[in-house]
Amino acid sequence: MAVDALSLEHPLSEDTLQLLFSASNSSNLENSLEVLISISRSDYGRSDLASRKVLPAVLSIVQSLTQTRHHVLSLCFKLFRNLCAGEAANQNLFLELGGVAVVSGILRSQAGSPCPDHGLVRWGLQVLANVSLAGKQHQRAIWEELYPVGFGSLARLGTKQTCDPLCMLIYTCCDGNPEWFRELSNANGWHIMAQILRTASSASFDEDWIKLLISRICLEECLLPVLFSELRFVDAPKDEDTESNEKEFSSEQAFLLRILPEILNERIRDVTVSEDVALFVFGIFKKSLGVLEHATRSKFGLPSGSAAVDVLGYTLTILRDICAEDSVRGNNGKEDIVDVLLSYGLIELLLSILGDLEPPAIIRKGIKQFENQDGASCSSKPCPYKGFRRDIVALIGNCLYRRKHVQDEIRQRNGILLLLQQCVTDEDNPFLREWGIWSVRNMLEGNEENQKLVAELEFQGSADALPEIAALGLRVEVDQRTRRAKLVNNVP
Repeated sequence: MAVDALSLEHPLSEDTLQLLFSASNSSNLENSLEVLISISRSDYGRSDLASRKVLPAVLSIVQSLTQTRHHVLSLCFKLFRNLCAGEAANQNLFLELGGVAVVSGILRSQAGSPCPDHGLVRWGLQVLANVSLAGKQHQRAIWEELYPVGFGSLARLGTKQTCDPLCMLIYTCCDGNPEWFRELSNANGWHIMAQILRTASSASFDEDWIKLLISRICLEECLLPVLFSELRFVDAPKDEDTESNEKEFSSEQAFLLRILPEILNERIRDVTVSEDVALFVFGIFKKSLGVLEHATRSKFGLPSGSAAVDVLGYTLTILRDICAEDSVRGNNGKEDIVDVLLSYGLIELLLSILGDLEPPAIIRKGIKQFENQDGASCSSKPCPYKGFRRDIVALIGNCLYRRKHVQDEIRQRNGILLLLQQCVTDEDNPFLREWGIWSVRNMLEGNEENQKLVAELEFQGSADALPEIAALGLRVEVDQRTRRAKLVNNVP
């Protein structure tokens, strides 16, 4: 029967072996497990094996094996995973027979081993995730076994192979228990998320479970401020004076903000950003602006390699997407988040930043005041990452979309000429031209005062310094009857 080669802590009964051999039509344990894994991939196969009581037999094998037999344990875990994939009878039997404690014990042992088997851990996590889908009782059994110490030790394994299924398990456990999402952001749980974010940041990830987890915690449960603040001290030495270092950001904080724009873009109609979260992001953006004081012109986009620069860029991107989301959704009678941000001086701040930046390269070359060694005046600031100017312009453009009061504010703050200057191709800011056109059109749409001012700029010769307008295939045209000015295509 080829069982003698196995290292057993407890002998297997002949009935257990015969049950497995009969179900698989095999006389070798490892071959039998492999055949059963294949059978259990189908709904019918899982149901048939449930009726044959295969799961208790496999659990007996796991309890009898020493953990040095990783290959056989792995086969058992793969079989558990398949058997518990949507098959209620197997999920319930697994819980009743103490399978959660057995598998969790092996996972904790592996997490504490100097040479853990990451494949074994991965399959074990997948087993528990499938079991957790059976309902609250199953979720609670797993949560009580592993939170917080077990999850923490598994997170510290630090590999993509184990991080993805760990995120899946945590999410599936918490999905029907929103209070547990909150626990992941408190004193006992944030270190689990910190390690998950550290692993995903360094090793990347293949599956979207981490995005679902972050989306739920940070956006749906509105816990971004709590988790972000906790992540600040992940890498700080215990004796470090955190007050003197308050303007810096951790790599985990930067990565957390990096994930949020992806979530907003992928789920723009499914996820609503609360006013509190939007204002928190705006506050972090303002705090991160200090990096501009010592920034140098960068040839690289995000991530830049600097946590401070990344926080600046990602908060700007999040604000851009929040404003785009509000435009797509409409406010449905609720207060517009864009208007809330505007009430805190968003447009004034963006125009100030844009005005302080050195002009795009195409304009710098034609203006003598920028002809120094750097190609920039002493009072101008370079873009800290490739695309910074574009992101500023994109955010302004999204705020302008069908909002006359924003159009008027741009004019009142003398920002029209500044926005016109952004309608250029710029090697340091990919797609600046496209976002510039978007912003200018939003600025002029239905606004006679802005249209008139642009026309006057051209009539006065002020627009002669802006050959980029003509280069775009656009011109200012004034209707002779209505005297209304607008940008139109040069092409008939």
